[in-house]
Amino acid sequence: MNDTPGVLYGKRAALCSLGCKVNAYETQAIRKMLEEKGAVIVDDNERADIYVINTCSVTGIADKKSRQSVHRAMKLDAEALVVVTGCYAQAAGSSVFDGEDRVIVIGSNRKDEIIGSIEAWFAGRERSVELVSDLKTDKKYMDLRIDGFSDKTRAFIKVEDGCNQFCTYCIIPYVRGRVRSRSIEDTIEEITALAAAGYQEVVLTGIHLSSYGQADYEKSKGFEHGPLLELVRAASRVPGIERIRLGSLEPRIITAEFAQELAGIKEFCPQFHLSLQNGCNSVLKRMNRHYTIEEYAQRVEILRDVFDRPAITTDIIAGFPGETDEEFEDSINNLEVIGFAKMHVFRYSKRKGTPAATMKDQVPAEVSAARSDRLIDLDTFMHTRYLKSFLGEEQDVLVERVVERDGKYYARGLTTRYCEVEAYSGRFALTPNTITKVRFDEVADCVLNGNALVNP
Repeated sequence: MNDTPGVLYGKRAALCSLGCKVNAYETQAIRKMLEEKGAVIVDDNERADIYVINTCSVTGIADKKSRQSVHRAMKLDAEALVVVTGCYAQAAGSSVFDGEDRVIVIGSNRKDEIIGSIEAWFAGRERSVELVSDLKTDKKYMDLRIDGFSDKTRAFIKVEDGCNQFCTYCIIPYVRGRVRSRSIEDTIEEITALAAAGYQEVVLTGIHLSSYGQADYEKSKGFEHGPLLELVRAASRVPGIERIRLGSLEPRIITAEFAQELAGIKEFCPQFHLSLQNGCNSVLKRMNRHYTIEEYAQRVEILRDVFDRPAITTDIIAGFPGETDEEFEDSINNLEVIGFAKMHVFRYSKRKGTPAATMKDQVPAEVSAARSDRLIDLDTFMHTRYLKSFLGEEQDVLVERVVERDGKYYARGLTTRYCEVEAYSGRFALTPNTITKVRFDEVADCVLNGNALVNP
């Protein structure tokens, strides 16, 4: 056995993750691989020998932040190696960094090869590397895994990659490729290790989670929820796991059977992020979303019939090409009728290579901004109303962090419905990553405030 330290031993490595929970998982996996090679992890604002930037390309703002993060890393240390990976790297390729022989560009589906590329660079075998995937032919599922999640009391578990939907505004199918799924056995092995390390909550996530387990998705007629249900059931049987959440879901996966099966799993958290994008049927059709607002509302009612006040959250795009004032008013009225626990509002961002980028009647920026503001106001109203429905009640809260103010302690955490909580515990400091019961007495700044019911 060769115990000689490798070229990465003792190197200082900093990581920056932009965008979604899938990126967060992959960045954590890269961190684990670097640590296994003897690298020392430092904050991304410190001097380092290696900077890894896991980029995002979901919007133009995400592209800009990705570029800024790369240039910032290059300025922090003029001699450091900068590794650019993720969706922006896949879309842009190495041409964006021509002339920079200390930049490695690695595409979205080659992150499991990142350590070999870094080692080769430091060994002097390759001074410039580009590994951008051919996503039309490369259908492998990357072999990545984690053994913890830095600064988190819950762990994101990536179980699926890619998307076959091709919504007209979205770049992701072009930079992530087609649907690939991780095996249940491999996923449960990772969850078991995380539970043994003390994690009580896991979030199953993917680029298009509703397609999990569908090997021949393009020939299927709708969404088969069987594989995802089987995965949730298997995760619930792992000793130590108290909470299981699902990432963003396609509305069409919601059926009465699916909801009832989930309700029978006591570890399942009744929080459903059902991506809508717009509340007007004509806009949904231009977006290539395969449902109507009436069908979406019907799926929400299924969940509300089965669960007590499930947290229904969604994404909404303001200013999609061609959206008229009448369409916007129709959309906002329908959003009010459905009623959400939380809406994530985004202004439409033109993505080169997508059908929407060439559509006529692009909405002026000032109109998109005004519509975004109205949607945000509506979100604040609905979110506050949802939180107030829990006043006077007692619920379990998973403590994430504890702060001290004037000798008294306050714990921040989340309910099963993903409501943010601040719990007062007096002179007794609660312990992060523990579950405690809290009685809620007010809502302030979209946070449930209350008293922790503890016996110090």
